[in-house]
Amino acid sequence: ALSIETNVKKSKREVELTLNDFTMPLGDVPDDIREKVTHWSQWIDYWAVDWDYRDDTFNNQWQSYRTRSESKLSLATRHGYDASGAHTIVVKVIDILGNDTTRRLEVNI
Repeated sequence: ALSIETNVKKSKREVELTLNDFTMPLGDVPDDIREKVTHWSQWIDYWAVDWDYRDDTFNNQWQSYRTRSESKLSLATRHGYDASGAHTIVVKVIDILGNDTTRRLEVNI
């Protein structure tokens, strides 16, 4: 099963979100690719965050993705909120096979 592990740190009205782990079923991954992966983050093509998810459409408000010149992903991001209260954060990961995995987080600021 696809799985996203995150860590959220809050301070005042700021949230720091860290991607800690990502797993995917390896049955669909060719052996030659599987052998080249040395860190779990290499399974990820890109990931994005909607800081104020409203139970409708995912709004990509931040993302980190690989390019030919920069193969490393940023695994942490920060966001400041204008107002305190409850916020829903949705993290979306697209893996190297094109699979879309999301994780929903509730935070109180």
